[in-house]
Amino acid sequence: MIEQRGHPSQPPGDRDKTLTLLRHAKSSWKDDTVSDFDRPLSGRGRGDAPDMGRRLQTAGVRPSLIVSSPAKRAWATAKAIARVIGYPREFLQRDADLYLASAGTLVEVIGRQDGSFNHLLICAHNPGLTDLVNRLLPGLTDNLVTAGFVTVGAEAKDWREFFTAEFRLVAYDYPKRIHDRTD
Repeated sequence: MIEQRGHPSQPPGDRDKTLTLLRHAKSSWKDDTVSDFDRPLSGRGRGDAPDMGRRLQTAGVRPSLIVSSPAKRAWATAKAIARVIGYPREFLQRDADLYLASAGTLVEVIGRQDGSFNHLLICAHNPGLTDLVNRLLPGLTDNLVTAGFVTVGAEAKDWREFFTAEFRLVAYDYPKRIHDRTD
């Protein structure tokens, strides 16, 4: 389900914050000697990441800051998304705390981001992402699948205040979702 509110070209107000939670694309399990941290994207993951970048664009998702887990699969996903949506690669950030982060750690990482960034995209891992999605929008999904994203908006002056606000679903999509041909 993609749901949009407002016109994507309208600048957000000073108290509008938008958070996109993106799970890394599918990783490869071909080489069992590779550590979890160093697992690369699978062939499907390398295809899904740019496709989801196009879907983020279609949904009007325009992050002002992208922060990724430093794990190889998450970083590769973030770079692919950035390339497709025209986000400057040199502004991509990695945060070690996002690697296999719990929902609580995700909230901490998000809460310490600069309030001048009105739209934050976090690329990380499950189960923390699904847990956080369900804290924000109870019952939305049992599992945020690989390369899936949820975009949530709220009225907040900074990222710490964001988690005490009333949330609204802005967009939700994932690779195997069947889209209407008119989307």
